[in-house]
Amino acid sequence: MQDRDGAPVVLRLSRRAFPFIDKAFADSGYAGEAPSQATSITIEIVKRPPDQVGFAVHPRRWVVERFFAWISRNRRLWKDPEATLTSARAFLYAASVMLLVRRLGRHS
Repeated sequence: MQDRDGAPVVLRLSRRAFPFIDKAFADSGYAGEAPSQATSITIEIVKRPPDQVGFAVHPRRWVVERFFAWISRNRRLWKDPEATLTSARAFLYAASVMLLVRRLGRHS
C-alpha cells in the first residue's frame, strides 16, 4: 500500500488519541485529495525549491527525519517489525522514555 493511500486511515484513527493536532507537514508523496480531506487536520506539503541541487534541510520536515533517526537507534524498533499495533506502540513508548532519559542524563 502506498503511504498516500494509508494516510487517510491513519489520520482518522489518530483523531481520538490526538484531538489537539491541527496541522501536519508531509512530503509530496502525500499530496492529493484523500489525505487532505480525511479529517480536519490541515496537511501542508513541504516541497523542495525547483532550483535545489543535492540535499538541503527543509523547514519542519527535519523533525520527522530526526524522529526516525532517534527511533532507529533502538535496534528492536529498527530490525524487528511488531505483529500487533499494541506491541508496536509499547515499544515506541519504551524507546521514547529511553531517549528522554539519555537526553536528561546529558544535561545533569
